[in-house]
Amino acid sequence: MKAAKLPDLTLYLVTDRRLAGNRPLTEVVLQAVAGGVTMVQLREKECSSREYLELALALKKLLPPGIPLIINDRLDVALAASADGLHLGQNDLPPEVARRYLGSGAIIGLTVERPEQLAAAENLPVDYVGISPVFLTPTKTDTGPAWGLEGLALARKQTRRPLVAIGGINETNVAGVIRAGADGLAVVSAICAAPDPKLAARKLRQLIEEARKGNF
Repeated sequence: MKAAKLPDLTLYLVTDRRLAGNRPLTEVVLQAVAGGVTMVQLREKECSSREYLELALALKKLLPPGIPLIINDRLDVALAASADGLHLGQNDLPPEVARRYLGSGAIIGLTVERPEQLAAAENLPVDYVGISPVFLTPTKTDTGPAWGLEGLALARKQTRRPLVAIGGINETNVAGVIRAGADGLAVVSAICAAPDPKLAARKLRQLIEEARKGNF
């Protein structure tokens, strides 16, 4: 099956309204995009289906062309909002089912928490895999042990698929994660909890680009 045209995975924002405090999620996302975020995933675990859809529609409307909106977990919300894709965990819908409904043009990502899951993903209709968690993080507690930079580097050797690193990533470890082989970084608290999301995103983007130049 033909895969979607892969977007720019460089700086991938995963939303968390709790970390945004009193600020509207739309405001945080807009600032983050202005700072250099290249992709946005709406992740909601505790709201109603209706509210999830309303948030998805609001983000879809405000995101500029070229910045894809990915929905976490919920195929129905992704379809109803005409989102650009879906991100799945190991306990969510099978990727092949999601692909059947979303079609070949959708972006589908899959979280992998162990090497055997990465190996299994080679035969699944996904466009990128999320290596989770690279470092331990309080924003995601239902995961396996941290991969660490060595684990991430091994994952890079085991697959040609694009890798997005997530979990505990911030300004202090961006360079190491890029050098270990990540194609992109997914961040939650580093942007959502930042006093200035635009500035936080800009700093992260600069660090990524500097690390890439160092690699090549």
